[in-house]
Amino acid sequence: MARTVDPVKRAAMRKRIIDAAAVLFAEHGFERTTTAMICEAAGTSPGGLYHHFTGKKQLFIAVLTDDRDETGEKLESLRDSDRPLEALILFVEHLAHPATEHPLVSQLVLEAMLQAHRDEDVRTTLEEVDDEERAGIEELLTRAIEGGEIGTDLDAKAGAQWIMNLIGAVYLGTMDGGVSAEPMKQLRRTLRGYLQYQQ
Repeated sequence: MARTVDPVKRAAMRKRIIDAAAVLFAEHGFERTTTAMICEAAGTSPGGLYHHFTGKKQLFIAVLTDDRDETGEKLESLRDSDRPLEALILFVEHLAHPATEHPLVSQLVLEAMLQAHRDEDVRTTLEEVDDEERAGIEELLTRAIEGGEIGTDLDAKAGAQWIMNLIGAVYLGTMDGGVSAEPMKQLRRTLRGYLQYQQ
């Protein structure tokens, strides 16, 4: 008789592997992190790891895209807001928030950028994620412009790119290892100032 796999336990183990790998990739880099290190940190066997991922690169990509579905759901929940400017700010805060959660997040982002230069699959994945996030910002920005909350002189495409750059600055700005709410306060202040100037 075939063994029944508990989907909840399976998802929990997959998440545990991703979380353990994220820390190791940030601390040691992709090249120096071994699957043995990941297995030990996650409390699983090599067979358990390969049950969820075909290899270290696929796991690395999974780490980098772990919140992709959550971001899609967040955008979907904000699309029909009757306050598109506030919806835009909430979405930008959602994208920037991981930078304030753990001191290793910025190191992981830098490692991702390094691997993107070395590996086409990683680069393609990161470009797809960036495109999705930029498109979400542009969509909400367009709605805010059309709703009269932002001046029509702002080009939504150029504005979305500027905001993406601002989010990137939050990640790079937390590289000193200090995790606090201060970067988010600065983000809100800068973003609101930029958008208010366009009114």
